[in-house]
Amino acid sequence: MTRGRLAPAAVSGRGAARGRLAFAPSARAILLLGAGLIFVLPALVDRRALVLIAAWDVLILAMVWVDLRRLPRPADLTVSRRWGSPLTLGTGCPLELTVENAGSVPVTVRLADYLAPALRAELAVVEVQAGPGAPASAGYEARPAERGDQQNGSVALTWWSGWHLAERWGEAPLDQIVRVYPDLIQGRREALYLIRSRQVALERRRARHTGYGREFESLRDFRDGDERRDICWPASARRAKLVTRVYQPERSQAVWILVDAGRLLRARVADRTMLDVSTTAAITLAQVALASGDKVGLLAYGRRLQARLAPSRGAGQLRQLVEALATVSGDGVESDHASAAAALLTAQSRRALVVWLTEIAETAGVPDVIGQALAMTSRHVVLFGVMRQPAMRDLAASAPASASGMYRIAAAQEALERRDVLLQSLRQRGALVVEVSPADLSAGVVDRYLEARERGLI
Repeated sequence: MTRGRLAPAAVSGRGAARGRLAFAPSARAILLLGAGLIFVLPALVDRRALVLIAAWDVLILAMVWVDLRRLPRPADLTVSRRWGSPLTLGTGCPLELTVENAGSVPVTVRLADYLAPALRAELAVVEVQAGPGAPASAGYEARPAERGDQQNGSVALTWWSGWHLAERWGEAPLDQIVRVYPDLIQGRREALYLIRSRQVALERRRARHTGYGREFESLRDFRDGDERRDICWPASARRAKLVTRVYQPERSQAVWILVDAGRLLRARVADRTMLDVSTTAAITLAQVALASGDKVGLLAYGRRLQARLAPSRGAGQLRQLVEALATVSGDGVESDHASAAAALLTAQSRRALVVWLTEIAETAGVPDVIGQALAMTSRHVVLFGVMRQPAMRDLAASAPASASGMYRIAAAQEALERRDVLLQSLRQRGALVVEVSPADLSAGVVDRYLEARERGLI
């Protein structure tokens, strides 16, 4: 991977023979040989016609041999694979295969690119016309379906001349490991929209209100609507009139993003997992928070810690966040929320915003993640993000058609009621709760983060 770019580096390789007999007559040559059978009928009358069959076959085989000798050797072909953009989840990435022909005869080259199945479900096959010394290219598209590192294989080659009497086979060793990132396009688009809309609302509030935020900015005369707790009494005494402190939101606060990668997050919503949705939301939030001047840290965990980045600022931090979230993988067991919370509390002693992207387990008691989040609210501002389950809510709102259906609906209603009670307990302890559909998680988390900044909660 080239430095400074997320797109994979281009790779090149010279052709090599595929097997000992890496050539064969073409289908056209076989048909021409078969055409010699027209002399069979005359041979039934006159045996001398067999000579014509033999002569015809010798002529075709000689032409096949000449054509084969004209074809470039495998080492005369150089193949390159170039990526047009970073590989991001669910977004098409253009690729280009280029062939350079060091031989003396123009050839048609069929290329079969063995990409990882997670990048392209079907085999990519393209054809190019490669003249001597003139590179020829053909493109196609990959659409990643999984995050993380993916192993690509070689490119299989088949080439022939304009005669097309013989074919050669070979392969170009373009084995390469590439990295698929979360959906960066969606995050950038939603971040820009939300920042612009929030900026308009913020300017309107600034024109009417003071006292929000935690960082002192200036003093001014008291106005109707100002809060009395913001009055600066020493300055008021000196001026013989009420003076109000004006505050602004603090900058460079710490924002920790906790990404749960446990068993519950492996469930699929539409064409991706809930963990994929969470990583996209994390990237979106990181972009907005870093652009707002805050420091962003990351802790991704399942049964064990998978990634941990201390809060920092700048483009380098965003790059590290993207790289870390690309390789977070779902665990097949329950997450260790207590260890994750303890690691965060150890790393962050000052008050910070903790954005916890997780899911609530269906248990008879209080799930561990809820208990840990409740305990954390005494030291930090907790933004608890979970995804709404449309299928369960539709089931709970449906009418039963049978006795078994009635029990299923009752169970769904009970689970949703218990879930609402748990989330309400978080709200009562001062946590910010986002429960939205998977498609709206990024927007919902960013919106509550901007709201927390406006209210001066961090």
